[in-house]
Amino acid sequence: MPADANAYGDIFGGWLLGLMDSGAGLFAARYSKGRAVTIALDGMHFHKPVKVGDEVSIYAELVRVGRSSMTIFIDAWRRERTQEEREKVTDATFTFVAIDDTGRPRAVHQET
Repeated sequence: MPADANAYGDIFGGWLLGLMDSGAGLFAARYSKGRAVTIALDGMHFHKPVKVGDEVSIYAELVRVGRSSMTIFIDAWRRERTQEEREKVTDATFTFVAIDDTGRPRAVHQET
């Protein structure tokens, strides 16, 4: 939406970062079967701008699972609403920790 963009019509990087964090958080919660919180973000790279009105898609890939942590790679793609071609706009690696109801880390069981 225009309120999420700068004067040139490019979406703010923070808006896109929030979308990516939300997607990674959903992935982490589903994988860990419970609450998970962001503890780190590594290596965000902006390749192309996202314009107001673009469709944005994000994709998650599990990179590593520790005792209570998960490392998740997220990449984001844009597509103009009247076009078929898409292009990668950014990527980042997020680390999440699974927590219990008291906010303490809990074990994540690796899927086999």
